[in-house]
Amino acid sequence: MSDKPELDLGLARRKPRSALLDLLYQRSAQSILAEESNDQGLAEHRPFPFMALVGQDEMRLALMLAVINPAVSGVLLIGPRGTGKTTAVRSLTGILPAVEVSDCEEGALPADIEANPQLAEALFPDCYEKYKAGALISHYESVKLVELPLTARLEDVVGGINERVAVQKNKIRLERGLLARADNNILYVDEVNLLDNSIIDAILDAAAAGTYSVRRGPMVGTYRSRFVLVGSMNPEEGGLRPQIMDRFGLRVGVRGLFDPIQRQEVYRRMQAYRVNPSTFIQGWEIATAEALEEVQLARERLPKIDIPAEVLATGFELVKRLDIDSHRADYVMFEAARAYTAADDRATVTIDDLRAVAHLALRQRRSAYMVQYFEEQIKEDESIHTTLETIIKSAKPAARRRAGTSRRRPDPAVD
Repeated sequence: MSDKPELDLGLARRKPRSALLDLLYQRSAQSILAEESNDQGLAEHRPFPFMALVGQDEMRLALMLAVINPAVSGVLLIGPRGTGKTTAVRSLTGILPAVEVSDCEEGALPADIEANPQLAEALFPDCYEKYKAGALISHYESVKLVELPLTARLEDVVGGINERVAVQKNKIRLERGLLARADNNILYVDEVNLLDNSIIDAILDAAAAGTYSVRRGPMVGTYRSRFVLVGSMNPEEGGLRPQIMDRFGLRVGVRGLFDPIQRQEVYRRMQAYRVNPSTFIQGWEIATAEALEEVQLARERLPKIDIPAEVLATGFELVKRLDIDSHRADYVMFEAARAYTAADDRATVTIDDLRAVAHLALRQRRSAYMVQYFEEQIKEDESIHTTLETIIKSAKPAARRRAGTSRRRPDPAVD
């Protein structure tokens, strides 16, 4: 028996109840292969494996819930630089199942045409003709991570007129923006607090509606924008407007790891990854494949997840006692609980599921300013009501006195 202490990465303290939570909480401590591989100098998209992340339980759980159930409205990661926020987001692509992608410029899928052929013929004429002719108009591919650069313009985000085509071919055509390209993918907005407000508003509106429209003169285009929205920010560099903060479903405070053993493991894994990414990723292929399969199964279970009335009542009472005004908080909390239940391979949400996700959904939603504002409003309303009642009460005796005097006044005609 080895004399070395068992590595404790500070993950789950209880035995997980499902394969996915087991992967999330425990498998990230497995060993790394050390064989060398040939480096051909080719640039590849090889993100750090999600299952190889050390610690950061809340961040990993929130991201996992968001990819299982996009209805949680994304995740906002808040913390200082160098704590693994961007690394974690980029690693998500390895555990997401393939999605159907359109091969048409108009972005239509077979389901869009089958749902309403007449409307599809008007909206997607090229796609419609190809589909009716028996040609394939879509294919499956791995989920992509679409990153929004800080230098992006509003037209880059929502789309606009393709100037190159207009000049070269004397033809005006609307070009899809980043939001349309992010459909069925992950849209990652780093340093979200530093972006222009008009861009942030466009992203959040598209994420909430699932579609957005672009009008350039007489030309109008409507595009799907069903993506998992993930934002990150360093609060040292500024905050977010309250209405923007409210649109992110789950909020995670990401700090550095202070356990020396965890920090040592972070260093060891990062060193192995940077020296030989291919070999490092290969060492996590099994855990990554298992996680991908479990995410797919959780997604399939999600529509069948039920929330009992007593769990709903508990959640609503919690929101009430916390003085949270936003109805989005309730929705996010319950949808996150459904995702957690699906990940745990069960069909009914319990109070324990609510307990596991409530802090992620409800933190930073109570506005001390708004609570004080409405308290002052109540005091003002009470003052208005009290003053009005005092005036009414004092006016009644005076009215009675005037009425009595009027009855005793002699009639000049009688005299």
